[in-house]
Amino acid sequence: MERESRGQLNSSLLAEETNSAESLKGGSSATAVLVFSTFIAVCGSYVFGATVNLGLSEGQYSVFASIMTIGAMLGALMSGKVADLVGRRGAMGISEAFCLTGWLAIAFSQAAWLLDIGRLFGGCGVGLLSYVVPVYIAEITPKNLRGGFATVHQFMVTFGSAMTYFVGTVVSWRILALIGAIPCLIQLLGLFLIPESPRWLAKVGKENECEDALQRLRGVNADISQEATEIEDYIEALQQLPEGSILELFQRIYARSLIIAVGLMLLQQFGGSNAIAFYASSIFEKAGFSATVGTVVMAVVQIPMTVLGVLLMDKLGRRPLLMASASGTFFGCLLVGVSFSLQDIQWWKDVTPVLVFIGLVIYNGSFGLGLGGIPWLIMSEIFPINMKGSAGSLVSLVNWFSSWIITYIFNFLMDWYSAGTFFIFASIGGLTVIFVAKMVPETKGRTLEEIQVIINPLTAKR
Repeated sequence: MERESRGQLNSSLLAEETNSAESLKGGSSATAVLVFSTFIAVCGSYVFGATVNLGLSEGQYSVFASIMTIGAMLGALMSGKVADLVGRRGAMGISEAFCLTGWLAIAFSQAAWLLDIGRLFGGCGVGLLSYVVPVYIAEITPKNLRGGFATVHQFMVTFGSAMTYFVGTVVSWRILALIGAIPCLIQLLGLFLIPESPRWLAKVGKENECEDALQRLRGVNADISQEATEIEDYIEALQQLPEGSILELFQRIYARSLIIAVGLMLLQQFGGSNAIAFYASSIFEKAGFSATVGTVVMAVVQIPMTVLGVLLMDKLGRRPLLMASASGTFFGCLLVGVSFSLQDIQWWKDVTPVLVFIGLVIYNGSFGLGLGGIPWLIMSEIFPINMKGSAGSLVSLVNWFSSWIITYIFNFLMDWYSAGTFFIFASIGGLTVIFVAKMVPETKGRTLEEIQVIINPLTAKR
């Protein structure tokens, strides 16, 4: 019976793919409800960036900073299950309750332990947000707009991080924490005004609510019949399959999705992303360049590059942007590595600090172009909805755990061999280009159901 249902699902989606491809050029437009729903969702992304950046201005991965990462791992571990049980809106509400509690605990703390508790709660919220925001946006957005809308998540993470840094230079940390609570409140209130994910509603058997939500998102005059039918047919076939657990992710039919999602997260983190962000000040100081100038320029450059990624996502596609982004991180790290090597042998001592600065700016800008946000977008696209909760928890946990590892060992690596550290990061950037070229499919312009035909056919071949 399971093989038969998988085969029926695959056949029906292949037949629908032709009809969907014919309507691709026209696509769907961005309605006011869709834009507003995305805005409310990415308020959580802003909180993500602000929470990560708080307390890292000194460039030291302190206990205060590491507690946030531990909390994020806990949040990531329960993110998929929470989003499946209470819905995407419910999960965002729970995450913001964690974040709001964390900000207020920090703002009104009278003892060090309360600061740590606040940081832990904020981390739990961020771990949930890092999964549910891109998933919600991917599930509410039409295929021709999904890439650009989903990439707004990374833009708001970047913007939240940059604004926290800039505002933190002129206000106290208590005021900064209170400011951080504002987008939490905006999202909590906004969640009452936006529709739930139609795909989640269909998954839990609320077909009428699914169609109502889809109609609100696409516009009152839009014809949603084809999209609603595709969603409902796909969910109906999936309901004949068991609800996915983390152990079931390791079946052969999900192998490619798991390799792609976990691989991209590992390459993103071990390519140096959070390590460079957290330790930017100390890297500039070691190179002999102004830490203040360097970190400000890095923050400023990443914002327009992330905007460029948003604009190009649904024009060029995920693969070209990922490969261009990874190529840029490769070149940036290579330049920094060469600069530290020249410093070690006392060559071009007046030039090498500037070369380190240029290399890190190239790295940060290139990372914002695609590697920062696209892995989260692809993670939200490539798993079937019956496995999305378990897969999201596992993949988010891998991301945060690898982030903790690389940020923890970064100082040891720099003490061992500064140039070698960046040569390692550069080699991982090059490996990312190869990995994307060989493993990652192009998902631009396809519905989430069509993507499953390509990457997880859900059929047992004999």
